[in-house]
Amino acid sequence: MSSSMVDYEPLAADVRCTRDALVVVLQDGREVSAPLMWFPRLKNAKAAQRKNWRLIGGGVGIHWEDVDEDISIESLLAMK
Repeated sequence: MSSSMVDYEPLAADVRCTRDALVVVLQDGREVSAPLMWFPRLKNAKAAQRKNWRLIGGGVGIHWEDVDEDISIESLLAMK
């Protein structure tokens, strides 16, 4: 019996910021979070600025216009 790995690009579906973390919900249902301290522009932004995001590239990344921040899902998943 063999199994094959499905190779796909993880895509964001939703984004939110808590007081201390960036939380991204992926289209496959996984939820990924990272400390806001890893993203100084977001950490220093006001709550309204953090809420003003949009998905870019069909979900391959997130853009915050108000603070000029872009985060790719690939880089978020690679952070340790």
